[in-house]
Amino acid sequence: MDYSTLKLLHQSTVAISICGFFARGLGGLLGAQWVRRRAARTWPHVIDTVLLLSALGLVWQLRPELGQAPWLVAKLSGLLVYIGLGIVALKPGRPIGLRAAAFVGALLTVSWMVSVALSKHSLGFFAT
Repeated sequence: MDYSTLKLLHQSTVAISICGFFARGLGGLLGAQWVRRRAARTWPHVIDTVLLLSALGLVWQLRPELGQAPWLVAKLSGLLVYIGLGIVALKPGRPIGLRAAAFVGALLTVSWMVSVALSKHSLGFFAT
């Protein structure tokens, strides 16, 4: 797959993944029943697998030296924070205040990750 197609696939799955997380997080906070259904629990894994594979494909094609791409290390670090906050935000049974705070934190983290990707600067929107 050529770089442009792979990048478009990656960007598309990023958008789908973020929208899905937003919908599931908001639905969970509002007590919607659909977030507990099988499709709402399965599709995010499929989408995120395509997202991860496309990211690995882009890295493979670029083969950057990590010292030459600090923004990539920043994105990976942000991903770990986003995953952790997302787990807390989507876990039923935790206090609603904690889940809401984790949800907002996850959305802020993923926003910062997008700004890092667009600017190719490890500080993202904090660089200005």
